[in-house]
Amino acid sequence: MLLHIPDVFTKAEVAALRRTLDAGPWADGNMTSGHQSATAKKNQQLPEDSASAREVSALIVQALNANPMFVSAALPHTIFPPLFNRYEGGGEFGLHVDNAIRQRGDLRIRSDLSATLFLSEPEDYDGGELIIEELYGAQSVKLPAGDLVLYPSKSLHRVTPVTRGARVSSFMWLQSLVRDDADRESLFRLDVATQRVNLDKGPKDQAVIELTGLYHNLLRRWSEV
Repeated sequence: MLLHIPDVFTKAEVAALRRTLDAGPWADGNMTSGHQSATAKKNQQLPEDSASAREVSALIVQALNANPMFVSAALPHTIFPPLFNRYEGGGEFGLHVDNAIRQRGDLRIRSDLSATLFLSEPEDYDGGELIIEELYGAQSVKLPAGDLVLYPSKSLHRVTPVTRGARVSSFMWLQSLVRDDADRESLFRLDVATQRVNLDKGPKDQAVIELTGLYHNLLRRWSEV
């Protein structure tokens, strides 16, 4: 499931994040590449151990854990510390799939979901679309600053060349409580439907109680903690 999550950060918050990031020590983006990615990647990246990266990364994790749509869709077990990249001057990232396992120090996760948080307005650069290959065809994603796209890490994807301006974003992976994409999507749709019935009928309605019970029993069956 590919999901657009709007307004993870306000415009003012994005501006504050960018002031911190733009002052950081940007370097060659291949510092975190796997073997396949290193042959396809042309961008800059903020070193993950830099003070600016650590500061903004923590703020992003905090915001995501407080975002109801993200939590419902991702069911996060562990969010790998978000990283940051910048594409300009023809920079691009060719077609690739994310590594199945991500490790940093003692932290190791299975990458179930990938996400990109856009930190540049789409009118500020040409190109830079995130192209995600799905069962029903390629999806082109270029979102307003502060918005995030969430998608399965198993998906082939690429970033088209940036021919004007600069595309700055945060990218990240996470391990979900629910490994299977179809199960996770079913739970998300059930949660959304339950909330709609709750708004219409109220929390004490029998249908709301039964739907909530069904959701938690399925989560109990499918989750890994």
